[in-house]
Amino acid sequence: MIVPGAPRAAHLAGETGREVPFASDQSTERGDSASPVIDVHGLDKSFGDKHVVVDLSLRVERGEIFGFLGPNGSGKTTSIRLMCGLLTPDAGSGTCLGYDIRTQSESIKRNVGYMTQRFSFWDDLTIRENLDFVARVYGMRDRKATVDRALANLGLAARSRQLTGTLSGGWKQRLALAACMLHQPQLLLLDEPTAGVDPNARREFWEELHRLAAQGVSILVSTHYMDEASRCHKLAYIAYGRLLAQGTVAEVIASQNLTTFALTGPDLAALSDNLQGKPGVEQTAAFGDMIHVTGKDSALLEKTLTEATRGTGASFARVDTGLEDVFIHLMQQATDNWGGDGEASKAAQ
Repeated sequence: MIVPGAPRAAHLAGETGREVPFASDQSTERGDSASPVIDVHGLDKSFGDKHVVVDLSLRVERGEIFGFLGPNGSGKTTSIRLMCGLLTPDAGSGTCLGYDIRTQSESIKRNVGYMTQRFSFWDDLTIRENLDFVARVYGMRDRKATVDRALANLGLAARSRQLTGTLSGGWKQRLALAACMLHQPQLLLLDEPTAGVDPNARREFWEELHRLAAQGVSILVSTHYMDEASRCHKLAYIAYGRLLAQGTVAEVIASQNLTTFALTGPDLAALSDNLQGKPGVEQTAAFGDMIHVTGKDSALLEKTLTEATRGTGASFARVDTGLEDVFIHLMQQATDNWGGDGEASKAAQ
């Protein structure tokens, strides 16, 4: 394989439409260690007549794993791109790694690692060749040592000569993370990085993220998996451009003031249908062999369940409200601002 020189390689990368991590072998960060890595206020963004991010204010601290939750098309990816200077907001201000997100976006790009939703490396190159290509594109010095370090850190050294196209989803994920970390950034932006990856590979990936966080790397990650969300230090729930809740898992759950009962017994599907719209019942959701029934008025909800289960053979017991209960609640409360416009929804993704 003939690898072109760095300037031409960068041009070719743009021509192919492939996204590669921002990189520099001289990653720098402004601000002191106590300042937030991301600090934005009142960010707004519209695509045409669709308001995709509405008055977003957020802080991410050093060494923090910050999770983004929300339904598809809710503006998670757009929010991430605004906060790191990839998109210019229509309104609002803020800093990322000490740089102004409006006027210093190029400096931000050189100092973050960005892992896209779609795997965007070359199937007909080996793992090492892919990493070397990324390092060459951005003119990194001492490429061999840099690539060797990335291979070792992500457990890829033994597979370095394996063609990327033959890798499983989990190993492709490791390659993408290794490429993001080539220039040792202090901020990682991960856009649904584990979609379609098996549970064991997801667990190993998150163990690696926590290892990086312990070293002081800040991580902004969007996910649909509740088990992954619970591994984050803090969360933000965004629905159709609006930030509805943020904080630790415990804080997000407590902020909704929900009471949850677990309902068990025969013919739960019919019982769930019967509970719809009843006093105190705000939502029902199947959880394995039980149904979670949730509402804000604990006494009224319990009274309704007592009446509804009488003579049915079903029983109920109060349980702790979980993150998934809150996620479903917030999703049902949110208003879809896309109005069925598929193209606008794609823009927010």
